[in-house]
Amino acid sequence: MLRKVFWEDPYLAHLDTEVASVDGDAVTLAATIIYAVSGGQESDQGTIAGHEVREARKAGQDIIYTLPPGHGLMPGQKVATTIDWARRYRLMRLHFAAEIVLELVYRDLGPIEKIGAHIAADKARIDFAREQPVTQELLRLTARANAVIAADLQITSAFSDEAAGRRFWQVPGFDPVPCGGTHLKRTSEVGPIALKRRNIGKGKERIEIVFAADAC
Repeated sequence: MLRKVFWEDPYLAHLDTEVASVDGDAVTLAATIIYAVSGGQESDQGTIAGHEVREARKAGQDIIYTLPPGHGLMPGQKVATTIDWARRYRLMRLHFAAEIVLELVYRDLGPIEKIGAHIAADKARIDFAREQPVTQELLRLTARANAVIAADLQITSAFSDEAAGRRFWQVPGFDPVPCGGTHLKRTSEVGPIALKRRNIGKGKERIEIVFAADAC
């Protein structure tokens, strides 16, 4: 089974591993730090043996990486893997910011259905099914989210079912939240955030999350 080192140490930007299988441009590894798009969080950008990873996609418990044609890799070959750490760290920060905002929305706005989410390196978004605009709640949600972030709480991230690859995160004051993304160690690493409301159609609301410094 693929060893997902991005769960063991999401701060690791370089890993020596070996090729598990090769099928044309598609490669799998014995162990990896290169996260594949899941739960709305974009894939890492990285390299395998110096070759750009053009796509990373989940296949059951495995991850398939698409490399440029003619990469020349062979099963069993030792390879160095890297990720764009600056981008990964922004993804981790915005991912956790979105998770906190989502939990506060559930608490503050009553029964509400999440219908979409996306975490990129420049901003995150969460979409909800809701008739009423969230405009009036944004200032309170922003203040509450930034209070959780500034509290410098420890973030626990672990398996709820290791055989099935199910994981969760938790901070003091919140119930465990199922999530298989890459997580920070402490809430303060996120930094101050700003929220914006977008109208994406009747009966739908979108909250965009950005770093406060980027909102100026």
